[in-house]
Amino acid sequence: MNYGDVLVVGGTSDARAICQLLDAAQVQYTVSVATPTGAALAGDIAGQVRCWRLELAEMVAWLREQQTRWVIDASHPYAEVVSRNVQAACAQTGVLLSRYQRPEQLDSLTHPLLHYVANIGDACALIRGMGDRVLLTTGSKDLALWRAGLPEKTLLARVLPVPEVVQQCADLGFGVWEIFAICAPFSAEFNAAFYRHCRADVMVTKASGAEGGYREKVQPCLDAGIPCVVITRPAPLVTGDERLDSLTAFAERLARWQATESRKQQ
Repeated sequence: MNYGDVLVVGGTSDARAICQLLDAAQVQYTVSVATPTGAALAGDIAGQVRCWRLELAEMVAWLREQQTRWVIDASHPYAEVVSRNVQAACAQTGVLLSRYQRPEQLDSLTHPLLHYVANIGDACALIRGMGDRVLLTTGSKDLALWRAGLPEKTLLARVLPVPEVVQQCADLGFGVWEIFAICAPFSAEFNAAFYRHCRADVMVTKASGAEGGYREKVQPCLDAGIPCVVITRPAPLVTGDERLDSLTAFAERLARWQATESRKQQ
């Protein structure tokens, strides 16, 4: 085997756990990340780390050059463009594609102050009728859209403590008291204190699942009487047996893949 045989599309804590399972199975692989921060967060893994924006043409060329046999899309559930490019590249090259996506946890929480919306536009339309101070825990990528959609609100951004992200916030007009640069994981107790500290009137998040601390973000918000707006996930592009929703399911799929590869080499 070589490092190009298996490609893990990373950028999440799930991807790192998948890499560790591949390491334990002695499978060589490459993990792709979008930024140097993602490369650093990959940690101590045995595979090769490639910092790479997954453009379709470049990915198709790489898969063909490496003669890749399996792609595991463990990108963020909301990274729609990435997942579409991955699916198209695998379709063009005939490479097996599996999608790892953690469960949402939406069914287990209901509350009059809990609102589900499909996108940022719908969220902005809802939030316009709510309080002034809007805490965004949705990452830095779409801050410009939030700023454009809610110009009359005081936006508070909880983002990663990375210099370029903090600079991005500043460039978009976020003041020093409106940027909270801090790294997860966060406990429910921490979030409860944080909501009091920043005096949030509304909290916005994504359906990030257990690994993303969804319940720990949402429950303290509701307990404090703060409306919570959740942007639901895009519909998955991969269905059936190749859609994996737990590390146990991935480990079982890995074992089947290894058995198939072993038979091919006999």
